[in-house]
Amino acid sequence: MTLKETLQSDLKDAMRAGDDLRKNTLRMAISAIKLAEIEKNGPLDESASLAIMQKEVKSRRESIADAQRANRPDLVQTAEQEIKLLEHYLPRALDPAELETLARVAIQEVGASSLKEMGQVMKVLMPRLQGRATGDQASQAVRKLLA
Repeated sequence: MTLKETLQSDLKDAMRAGDDLRKNTLRMAISAIKLAEIEKNGPLDESASLAIMQKEVKSRRESIADAQRANRPDLVQTAEQEIKLLEHYLPRALDPAELETLARVAIQEVGASSLKEMGQVMKVLMPRLQGRATGDQASQAVRKLLA
């Protein structure tokens, strides 16, 4: 079962249960995936769907920061609940040691020795992460190892 199918199935369950938060959050995630499919003119693979889910989580983290600046604890709480719900569909995040190990392997494969070759390393590394780490985290790990 693909991520999109899982989300749609869980949406139906949320509708039956009358769980508005879950229903609305899943609808937003499904619509983001559908929009990406329309832009691509075809179905997305699992890694692309996971990347969209990560974007959804990231946007909610940004909205938490905005809500805190606006002194809106109700919006902060809602966004935190949505993040928790969306993270359920993401794979387990890599810890820093695992990420560093994957980065070292990618650096060795490319033969990189300076920051100028960081782009080549990232091209090799990012497909291996598949939603288990963000691009920022991977970039920081590679930068630290190449510095």
